[in-house]
Order: sequence, then structure tokens, then C-alpha cells
Amino acid sequence: MRQLGFFIGIYFLLMGFVSAQTAPSPEEIQNYQGLHAAAATGNVTAIQSLVKAGAKLNTPDSFGRTALMIATHRNHLSVGKALIKAGADLNALDSERYDVITIAAVANNLTMMKLAISSGGNTKRMTSPYDGTALIAAAHLGHVEIVRELIRTGAPLDHINNLKWTALIEAIVLGDGGPNHQRIVQDLIAAGANLNLADGRGDTPLILARQRGYSAMIKMLVAAGAKP
Repeated sequence: MRQLGFFIGIYFLLMGFVSAQTAPSPEEIQNYQGLHAAAATGNVTAIQSLVKAGAKLNTPDSFGRTALMIATHRNHLSVGKALIKAGADLNALDSERYDVITIAAVANNLTMMKLAISSGGNTKRMTSPYDGTALIAAAHLGHVEIVRELIRTGAPLDHINNLKWTALIEAIVLGDGGPNHQRIVQDLIAAGANLNLADGRGDTPLILARQRGYSAMIKMLVAAGAKP
């Protein structure tokens, strides 16, 4: 029971930080000016005019969001393209240390994330208060296509965050054991993730899957040669 309580506490702690990646509030949007206002409302014409007039592309709002981050939160792809074309910084971090790729990954916004990656965004960047990566966040949340794209584009498979968890461990520990998290575990195995990296308590992915009774994940890990 103590162990279960530990993981429940960690889960809600993490969910609190995921919710911190919210889009700008209505009040913030109402008070935005310049590029931030144009990004929030999806006004590409205004973006282009402001850029020609010399607007600073990477000025942060009070939460550290750049115009490109705001466009990502609001899913304004055309604005994102215009800002990137103008030279917006794809690897800037907001106040909670999230970048555009991680924001898109958490939002399950594959199109925006692909745009950021193909335009020079760094999938290896350490982000979040947990010193994690976009891959770890996506694995945690069960975003299958996001995980597959991040694997395809070279995201680090075995990065260990400051909770001592990898993407594989988070897919197990913070997943629900259902089809999406099963697919992610299988994809990470197929990609060559280290199956025997233990968490901070010394528990391997196989032990963690057994603790939760995730039979499908257990079978995958055993078949792939994971050690207890």
C-alpha cells in the first residue's frame, strides 16, 4: 500500500505540471499585443506585417511563452509556419521549461510537432521541470503517433529524468496498461530501448509491469529478453 501511495502521489504531481502546459487564458489573450495577439488569434496577415516592421520574434509573455509557443497551444498551424519562416526560435523554453516540440507532443498535435521537427527543432532537448524529454511526456500520456514520430526522428530512447524514469518506465508506471500504452511499450522495445534500466527504487520495467498486473506488457518484455 505504501508503494501504491507513492506512485499515486507522483502521478498527481506530474499531472499538475502537465496541466501547467495550458494555452493562454482568455484574460491573457485579451491583453496580448503585437505578435502575441496575432499568434493567439491566428492572424497570419498581422504576423507578416509585424515581422516586416521589425517585431521581435522571441519576446516572451509573462509565462515565458513566445508567439510560436502561443500558436502551438492554439493550434494555428499557418501562424506557426509564418513565424518559423521568419526565424522564430524553435528551441526556446517557457517558464516551466517546455519547448514547442514538447508542447505539441503533450497536446497530441502531430502536425505541429512534425512542422517544428522538420524546421530544425531539437527532439533531444531536455525539457520540463523533470529534466525529461518530449518522448517521455508522450509515452506517459499514451500518444502513440507522437511517440512513433519522435522515435523516427531520433529522440533519445533511454533518457532518464530526475524522477529516475525513462520513456519505457513512464509508459508503464503512468500508463493505464491499455492498448495505447501497450503499443508504445512495443514501439520502444522495437526501437531498441534499454529494457533493464531500473528506476530510482531499483525496479526494472518488467518488475514494474508485474507489480501492476499488465499482462500484455509483461509478455512483450519477457519475449524481448527483459530481466526482472
